[in-house]
Amino acid sequence: MARALAEAGARVALAGRSKPDLEMTARQIEGGGGQALVVPTDVTRYAEVEALMECAVRELGGLDVVVNNAGIAGVTPFAEATPEDWRAILDVNLTGVFNGCRAAAPHLIARGAGKVVNLASVLGAVGLPGYTLYAATKGGVMALTRTLGVEWARHNVQVNAIAPGWFVTDMNERAFGDPRINERLTRDIPMRRTGRLEEIGPLVVFLASSGSDFMTGQTVFLDGGHSAA
Repeated sequence: MARALAEAGARVALAGRSKPDLEMTARQIEGGGGQALVVPTDVTRYAEVEALMECAVRELGGLDVVVNNAGIAGVTPFAEATPEDWRAILDVNLTGVFNGCRAAAPHLIARGAGKVVNLASVLGAVGLPGYTLYAATKGGVMALTRTLGVEWARHNVQVNAIAPGWFVTDMNERAFGDPRINERLTRDIPMRRTGRLEEIGPLVVFLASSGSDFMTGQTVFLDGGHSAA
């Protein structure tokens, strides 16, 4: 997503807990002629997210688009989940989105324009045993997106969400490496395959562009038909 936005002309601030990963992405962007700013950030800490937004404004000349993408997951039967499990996933997946939107609010509202793209999940709308905690947070992202889109419409700030289906990432590649798990998860997808990472970039660029100016409060499913089946 960061590379796609940079290729479309955005100056990109990269935020996350892993500085080496951020630096790797920055090198890829800069190698393609783009500009990237590395800002190690823990999205569960509001002060750090606020500092991220201020850094982007100061170093990149303003804030136009915010992509709230941080997330964690775990497979836990609900009856075995602990309050600590709940708090950990809630803090990253939902409070992290709140922090990103809230810290961006004064900048976007003052400009009278802007785009927010939140990352939800197909599991916010489709049930899968073991993912109750994760699904609850992603359903919360959808609700936050819908209502904030309505609230900020008067400020000309569009708020939308992407609900990806199964994409193989560092977080889940071990599970998808198991043929039985892979078959179990992909059989729910009418296209019978997982998403390719490069397939999400164009959708982010669209939601960050003027092409989506009349679209707000929406969640777009990018899931190979999983949510429609």
